[in-house]
Amino acid sequence: MLLPILFIGIATTAVFDLWGLIVAKALGLPVQNWKMPGRWFAHIGRGRLRHDSMAGADEVPGEQALGWLCHYLVGICFAAFTVFVGGPAWLAVPTLPLPLIVGIVTVGLGWFVMGPCMGGGIAASKAANPTLARALSLAAHVVFGLALWVFALIWASFAA
Repeated sequence: MLLPILFIGIATTAVFDLWGLIVAKALGLPVQNWKMPGRWFAHIGRGRLRHDSMAGADEVPGEQALGWLCHYLVGICFAAFTVFVGGPAWLAVPTLPLPLIVGIVTVGLGWFVMGPCMGGGIAASKAANPTLARALSLAAHVVFGLALWVFALIWASFAA
């Protein structure tokens, strides 16, 4: 099960990133910077989970690379969760509801764990435009769910 999980997780996370890049360019917004999440993950390893502002937290060598690595590892974990919940039967004939639900539910980790712990407030409440931030985050996670399904279908077509 490791190979399909890696394929689905990496490909799906890449689509998530591509979606974010397209939306940022289309709306004139900055592209996602994985430096701050990398800093956050590094500080977790040092025993500190919550910050008032990640920009004010001590810099960590390699935080940009760590952010990218953790981002893709999280994507792989979500793919693993989807595959394990769906089981071999789902992986052989992927259906849309499970990955779409996983994609939508994963937005909660950003809204209620990562964002607040990084100083962004619950559900991006401290963002310059919380409604826009929430809408873009939800849309990206729906795209993630759709991509989980599409890459599971691709895997299934080659595995058959």
